[in-house]
Amino acid sequence: MYIEPIQVNKNRFIGNGHPCFIIAEAGINHNGDINLAKKLIDLAKEAGADAVKFQTYNPDTLVTKKASKAKYQKTDDSDSETFYSMLKKLYLPKEAFQELSEHAKSRGIIFMSKAYMEFLDFLVGLGTPALKIDSASIIHLSYVKKIAEYNLPVIVSTGTSTLGEIEKALEVIHSTGNKKVVLLHCTTAYPTPIEEVNLNVMTTLKKSFGTHIGFSDHSEGIEMALASIPLGATVIEKHFTIDKNMEGPDHKASLEPQELKNLVDGVTKIQKGLGSFRKIPTPTEKENMKIVRRSLCAKKDIKAGEVFSEDLIDFKRPYNGLGEDMKEVIFKRVAAVDIEEGDPITWEVVGDLVK
Repeated sequence: MYIEPIQVNKNRFIGNGHPCFIIAEAGINHNGDINLAKKLIDLAKEAGADAVKFQTYNPDTLVTKKASKAKYQKTDDSDSETFYSMLKKLYLPKEAFQELSEHAKSRGIIFMSKAYMEFLDFLVGLGTPALKIDSASIIHLSYVKKIAEYNLPVIVSTGTSTLGEIEKALEVIHSTGNKKVVLLHCTTAYPTPIEEVNLNVMTTLKKSFGTHIGFSDHSEGIEMALASIPLGATVIEKHFTIDKNMEGPDHKASLEPQELKNLVDGVTKIQKGLGSFRKIPTPTEKENMKIVRRSLCAKKDIKAGEVFSEDLIDFKRPYNGLGEDMKEVIFKRVAAVDIEEGDPITWEVVGDLVK
């Protein structure tokens, strides 16, 4: 099924036939430090990612002050810090994202940020070429509609959701006239246990909704992200950090810079290696075919006029004579010329039928 590619900017498209769009998810791994955030932008560019993505939020409007952290966000069982306090420490003010957007532009990498409702106009004003709906917000349909109405490409993570919830979100997006949608398969677990990755869901999403698909990967390592390419991933999103041992909730489930580069390089190789669906000899195979295949040749010197027979014909490399399937045909004919031992049996040396 053909799906129209999505244009992200003048040089970049998302879709089959185009390189996989790789989002280096910096998220909150800047730990509230704008200089660290800029460094993450630099590292994402050096690794070869297409985009670097942050999170723009206000703790006061996002979470209640008594909300507990998720288990993966706690340092140990005695960690009593609230979700609000944690987000407050990792917070960057709105003005910082203007600076980060400009820094990304100067480095030649696409700037993105997952922005909550009150920051959407600001983010679009910065020139972001695509918007992201996180897994938790897929059921927040007024937010989904607001994002779709900008008529920018919409990348939707689907962690924790059912097919019915995804369908409702897509109906809202499409109701605005926006058809530029990528659904990312995702499991909301940090890190995701391998047995819960369920990459085959990508096929389910594509068959169910006929959209571009991708993978927001929270598993450890790069293997699952690489495995998503043959399943049709047109976008891969992966958290990264300067150092997995840094303090903060997302560092441990993130890639370090060299791992991110390995992911980008691996995706490029796999896409190139997947190649064509046509089963025909490749140009290199055509050259090797002459060496590795066998053909009919003279087992001994053959005089002109001799009748070809099993005693006179061999089947050896290289592939420069008739195929074995022609053996019975030439056994009814004579040699047209003298043939030396080892020479190929071609139609040029095969004479008349035996009378």
